[in-house]
Amino acid sequence: MYSYKIGISSEEHDEFVKKSSQTNLLQSSDWAKIKDNWGNERLGVYKDQELVAVASILIQPLPLGFTMLYIPRGPIMDYQNKDLVAYMLQSIKTFAKSKRAVFAKFDPSLFLRKGLIGQEVEDQEVSVAIIQFLEKFGVEWVGRTKDMGETIQPRFQANIYKEYFTEEQLSKSTKQAIRTARNKGVEVVFGGPELLDEFAALMKKTEARKGIHLRGKDYYEKLLTTYAGQSYITLSRINLSQRLTSLENQLEKNLLEVSRFNEKTKPGKIDNNRQEKERLEEEIQFLKQALDAGKETVSLSGTLTLEYGGTSENVYAGMDENFRRYQPAILTWYETAQHAFDRGADWQNMGGIENDLDGGLYHFKSKFNPMIEEFVGEFNLPTSLLYPLVNKAYQLRKKLRNKQ
Repeated sequence: MYSYKIGISSEEHDEFVKKSSQTNLLQSSDWAKIKDNWGNERLGVYKDQELVAVASILIQPLPLGFTMLYIPRGPIMDYQNKDLVAYMLQSIKTFAKSKRAVFAKFDPSLFLRKGLIGQEVEDQEVSVAIIQFLEKFGVEWVGRTKDMGETIQPRFQANIYKEYFTEEQLSKSTKQAIRTARNKGVEVVFGGPELLDEFAALMKKTEARKGIHLRGKDYYEKLLTTYAGQSYITLSRINLSQRLTSLENQLEKNLLEVSRFNEKTKPGKIDNNRQEKERLEEEIQFLKQALDAGKETVSLSGTLTLEYGGTSENVYAGMDENFRRYQPAILTWYETAQHAFDRGADWQNMGGIENDLDGGLYHFKSKFNPMIEEFVGEFNLPTSLLYPLVNKAYQLRKKLRNKQ
C-alpha cells in the first residue's frame, strides 16, 4: 500500500537520494536553495511506511496565478516498478493541482546510451521500455532533441569515471599539453571563498570572450557556502617573474650556442637555434608587457566544483585567453578531476556537450577519456486543460531566449 507525503525532511530526502544509483546534485535538497527564485517542495512516496521514491520539486510562477513544476534529474525511484511509477505520477498530479500547475516537467537520471569514446553503443532496452510506459500513462516525451538548448538540462554529458581516469590513459596530445603547462611553470591550487575574486575575474573574461552572460561573484559564493565542505575552486597560476627568469636563462644558453657555431655546423641545427631564439624572445616580450602592466602572479584558468553523495560536478569554468599558450585549461580540468577522486568521488561530471558530438565542448572534454552519456531527456506531465496552449508559449519563449 503506497502513500505520499509533501514536505519530507531534507535529511530523509538526501539520505534516500545518496543511496540511489540515480544520485544527482540537482536532486539534493540544497539545490533548491540555489534556485531560490523558484518555490520548492519535497515529495516522498512510502510503501508500508518505508520511503521508496522522492522528488525535489521546483515551482515556477506563471502569469494569472498559474505555475509550472520542474523536477531536475528526478523523480528518483525504481522506474521498472510500474505500480510505483504510476503512483508517483498520480501524486505529482495531485500536488500540481494544489499549486495550480499547468504541467510538471521532469528529466530523470536515466540513460538511453552511454559509452567511452570510440565504443559502439546501442539504446538501453530498459530505458526504451520506461519511455513507452510513461507515454502510456499520459506523459509526453519531448524526444531525442537535437540542439543542446532545447532542454533545461543538457541531454548529453561527458562524465569521467574513476576507473578510466589516469594520466597514462589520456591521449598523447593531452599528456603533452599537461607536461607543457607544468614545464612552463603553471601551478595549481585548490581552495574556497578565498579564491573567489580570482575565479570571478576569470569568469568575466570568459563571458566577454564568448559574448555570453554568466553569473557573478555573489552567485559563485552562494554555491560554495551552500555546499560548504562539499565544494572547491581549482585555479592555475603562473608567476611571471619566475617564468621570465627561466626564459632569460634559456636565451642566454641559446646565444652561447650560437657563439660556438662554425662552418661545420649543420644547417638544421642553426635553423633550430634560430627558431628557439625567436620563440624565447617573443615570450619574453609578452611577459615584460604583462609585468609592466603591474601583474606578478596571474590566474590563468579555474573551475568550481560541487560534490554530493559520492558524485562531483564541475559546474563552472573560465580561462584568460591571453595566456592560452601555457595550456592552463587542460591542466586545470585534469587536476580538478584528480582532486575529486582524491576526495572520494566515484565520478566527476564535466557537464553538457553538444548533442551531435561535434563542437567545441565535446572536442575539449573528450580529451579526458570520459563516458559520453545520453539522458532520456525531458517529459511533460499535463495537469491542466490549459497545457497545450501554455506549452506552446513555453516552447516559443525558449526558442526566443536561445536566439539571444
